[in-house]
Amino acid sequence: LQEVTASSRHYVDRLFDLDPQKVLQGVIDMKNAVIGNNKQKANLIVLGAVPRLLYLLQQETSSTELRTECAVVLGSLAMGTENNVKSLLDCHIIPALLQGLLSPDLKFIEACLRCLRTIFISPVTPEDLLYTDDTVISHLMALLSRSRYTQEYICQIFSHCCKGPDHQTVLFNHGAVQNIAHLLVSTSYKVRMQALKCFSVLAFENPQVSMTLVNVSVDGELLPQIFVKMLQRDKPIEMQLTSAKCLTSMCRAGAIRTDDPCIVLKTLPCLVRMCSKDRLLEERVEGAETLAYLIETDVELQRMASITDHLIVMLADYFKYPSSVSAITDIKRLDHDLKHAHELRQAAFKLYASLGANDEDIRKKIIETENMMDRIVNGLSESSIKVRLAAVRCLHSLSRSVQQLRTSFQDHAVWKPLMKVLQNAPNEILVVASSTLCNLLLEFSPSKEPILESGAIELLCSLTQSENLALRVNGIWALMNMAFQAEQKIKSDILRGLSTEQLFQLLSDSDVNVLMKTLGLLRNLLSTRPHIDHIMSTHGKQIMQAVTLILEGEHNIEVKEQTLCILANIADGTTAKELIMTNDDILQKIKYYMSHSNAKLQLAAMFCISNLIWNEEEGSQERQDKLRDMGIVDILHKLSQSSDPNLCDKAKTALQQYLA
Repeated sequence: LQEVTASSRHYVDRLFDLDPQKVLQGVIDMKNAVIGNNKQKANLIVLGAVPRLLYLLQQETSSTELRTECAVVLGSLAMGTENNVKSLLDCHIIPALLQGLLSPDLKFIEACLRCLRTIFISPVTPEDLLYTDDTVISHLMALLSRSRYTQEYICQIFSHCCKGPDHQTVLFNHGAVQNIAHLLVSTSYKVRMQALKCFSVLAFENPQVSMTLVNVSVDGELLPQIFVKMLQRDKPIEMQLTSAKCLTSMCRAGAIRTDDPCIVLKTLPCLVRMCSKDRLLEERVEGAETLAYLIETDVELQRMASITDHLIVMLADYFKYPSSVSAITDIKRLDHDLKHAHELRQAAFKLYASLGANDEDIRKKIIETENMMDRIVNGLSESSIKVRLAAVRCLHSLSRSVQQLRTSFQDHAVWKPLMKVLQNAPNEILVVASSTLCNLLLEFSPSKEPILESGAIELLCSLTQSENLALRVNGIWALMNMAFQAEQKIKSDILRGLSTEQLFQLLSDSDVNVLMKTLGLLRNLLSTRPHIDHIMSTHGKQIMQAVTLILEGEHNIEVKEQTLCILANIADGTTAKELIMTNDDILQKIKYYMSHSNAKLQLAAMFCISNLIWNEEEGSQERQDKLRDMGIVDILHKLSQSSDPNLCDKAKTALQQYLA
């Protein structure tokens, strides 16, 4: 290394010469020495060239030509490895270059912008460095009008540094839309392309930007029409893809309708084309991911995509990549593609998940695609977290099908890898995996038994304690499905696993979804007489407490109705009835709800009464007498005159019990 650095030292030494002309020549020679030579770049950085170049760049006494050449060399050094960029950042290159943008000289400004562009597109540069000072963005917007180079570089900087809603808002508020729109019709392809990329990141998941874009026109043409022109087959692929992304974001934000011809006839077919075998790997990945996002929530678009160009079969090729090694003559390309093949699998899973989100026939087609279930099962255990997440999403989408839960899911014992995924996955995977488990635990799913045997109760009970709301909902939801028509042992295991404290915790959860699912679980646990009596004999006191708590709380109609239904189930028990009959507070509440203004609550309260007074059961006489003394019979008479046929029938049936 010493020999090599020694031969590079003279370049650095010349930067310190007293003769400005020699310094300039030294910088020019250095520029020629580093072009395309990573070793030379690294040497010069090690030898301390960067601080000196930055000093010369910032010196007012330096000639504009020298300052410009310094910016060019720094830009060339930044083109090297990520370590080079780190070294430049450590020397505070960004503030120096931003300062340079205030110069009146256009050539120097362009050189600074080119260097900034190279630094900002590096993955090691924090995007926030662009937003530390608001005046920087304003100044960049003003520089957009200076030349096609300032336009190209500034748009490229914006599109690389716009990550998330905060950045989008800053750029939007600084007039990005108005300042960049006219660049879409620039005579320079590079400028058009970078402007388009800007819009694709500005509009992504951003309704405010999307709604604005719809109404912007350039030379009398609205932006959506300009984007559609850029989608045409004769345009470069990168342009087609990026304009499809713009239109997709606008559609998802509600700025363009899903049945608009520009989506149905232009955007969707363009994205399907990107999925074909003859496209490059990254084009296929981006095409599939964008299409998945476009159709994710719209069943008509899902149906349309599923019958375009045999898409479902075409996606199967994403798993056989690269198909034949001999077809790829470029060895570098082959190496790159092998390293990135997992991205294809991820994209295919994502798109299959969107395609199968709603339509039973599409799900059937997906599952019948060669080795599909095996591919998903393999995907669940891949090392790449993105592939695992996409595979789980795909599985979740397909698990919405009753038919498939009974057949394919059973044949491939999908629950096994799924339970494994649930063991210690990050939250985003856990949420989707636990949703899938909810579906696998439905009554008609044959996977229910083996899942129980593999320790699911413990796992799900632990999910109900999660900080993450979606995980709490899924944990309790899965337990609710598990308890439906289950045998007594399973019900007892669930109650034991949850513990009374946790049950109360869930019943006082601030989220109504958690509360409803917990009540649903209680209702499923308290079904069939022997089970009701058994559970109430062990947990009666706590359950009655919980019911009281909710009927007294500030809850919506659905919550109260569900709670009264639980009481009706308890009233159906043989010995459990007594827990209601000996609790005057609860009896008064049932009476109150019989005269409530909401018919659903009245009906639910009447179910409780009917179950308590049913004639053929032991002790019915005493119960009837006690309830008559409370004034229940008077209310029943009043209800038998109700205009609501359900209430009227129920009241008459109850009164007959008194007459029998």
